[in-house]
Amino acid sequence: MKKNKTLIITTGLCLLPMLFALTVYNKLPDKLPIHWSSDGTPNDYALKPFVVFGMPLILAGLNLIIHISMDNDPKRLNASPFLRVLSKWLVPVVALVCEPISFLWALEYKLPVEKITPLIVGVFIILFGNYLPKSKQSYTLGIKLPWTLNSTENWNRTHHMAGYLWLICGIVIILNCFLPLGFTLPIIVAAMIFLPVVYSLYLYKKGV
Repeated sequence: MKKNKTLIITTGLCLLPMLFALTVYNKLPDKLPIHWSSDGTPNDYALKPFVVFGMPLILAGLNLIIHISMDNDPKRLNASPFLRVLSKWLVPVVALVCEPISFLWALEYKLPVEKITPLIVGVFIILFGNYLPKSKQSYTLGIKLPWTLNSTENWNRTHHMAGYLWLICGIVIILNCFLPLGFTLPIIVAAMIFLPVVYSLYLYKKGV
């Protein structure tokens, strides 16, 4: 019952921005911004019907897939309880932040997207990094590679390393919003993904 309640609430939150958009639909231009450059200026647009109706529905569908996958993972209890909750609320938070920003920008309310988005991303990465080492082998949460799923030791050591890495990357992302550190979000995210994979493969080659 609790799982169904969470699913209903999070799906409703994914669709909530649609209601706001409908109240100002006639004031919105034919194309709305959906992506911004590092200096906070829009650099990609989509048709109004897609942004207003399509994106909320896509995010609601993604939320549904995440919930079903996690709730039916045979090893779901191995994952950190906090990570399970955080993962189930990730998409609704994205929907409640990103979609209204698109609508508000189209209405000439130019929010500092270059700071808002990295701040939220950085906080989530820090939280995930803090709890990654506390998660045991799972099919839906964690760094799921053939080597980590095959070896408990490989999983534990890879997630211990990744936890520290993600914590550092999350802090760098947040600091980068205010200080000219010279790091871009794609480079940091690529390092977060690439380095644990390489480390896990290295351990596998050593017989771990």
